[in-house]
Amino acid sequence: MAERLEESSGLEATTVNINRTSTTVKGGRRLSFSALVVVGDRNGKVGLGYGKGRGVPAAIEKAQKDAKKELTPILRTGGTLPHPVTGKYLASKVRLIPAAPGTGVIAGGTVRAVLEAAGVRDCLTKAYGSTNKINLAKAAIAALKQLRTREEIASLRGVTIETSAVDEMLNASRRFITDAEVTAAAKKPEKQEKAGKGGKPGGKPGGKGRSQKKDEGMGTSVGQGSTDTARLDEGAPEASSAPSAPEHIDLDANAHASVETSQNPPVENLELTATANDPELDNGPAA
Repeated sequence: MAERLEESSGLEATTVNINRTSTTVKGGRRLSFSALVVVGDRNGKVGLGYGKGRGVPAAIEKAQKDAKKELTPILRTGGTLPHPVTGKYLASKVRLIPAAPGTGVIAGGTVRAVLEAAGVRDCLTKAYGSTNKINLAKAAIAALKQLRTREEIASLRGVTIETSAVDEMLNASRRFITDAEVTAAAKKPEKQEKAGKGGKPGGKPGGKGRSQKKDEGMGTSVGQGSTDTARLDEGAPEASSAPSAPEHIDLDANAHASVETSQNPPVENLELTATANDPELDNGPAA
């Protein structure tokens, strides 16, 4: 992961590798560490540093100082390389090839760290020979130092170079991006018109949407129901405007009347009873 070194210069440091070595002495083993660090501003400057120390932080700090001393300007063309180039250091060889915009950096961890620190966004790489990280990093730096612009090559050869393969590739990508933007801009109004039908936002003025039609249908049904109710009301007789008072039933009075009836039987029953009990009436009058 890149570490910010200085805010003013915009330099970032990436630790590529840390090695540990040990020396056996009379009292035991003595450890030491070495660090490989890449420093760059991601805008055309990159440097490689190597440092040793008794501890890891000391080794990284020494490597960062060494890398800042070795900063080298790198030539670029639209985020990629102006032409293919091959760098070699001892048994390692690195081939760098320009790529179209959007390709990215296709490389291993060591070469990727060097290219990203230099500000290269699109590039194809291939490593040959030894995969030692120190050798690969130095081979990548050697390849980047060999880059030349079209004008420099034309002046060295004494010829006129109109366009290169990299320029044609960049122009084709720009045309493709422009066409895609125009097509996308043309499709936006069509989508808005389609979304506008059916009462959705962006519709034509005065159009009726689903919600409006639904409201209208509900209003019609409600109106028909009110008309039918009015017809029924016309056929029914008119009721008195004043509400009738509820009948009041005196429960106590009814109970009292029932008690009196049970205590006082009717007069007819009394006369029949008296007649039955009177002996004179049974014998009747003397002849």
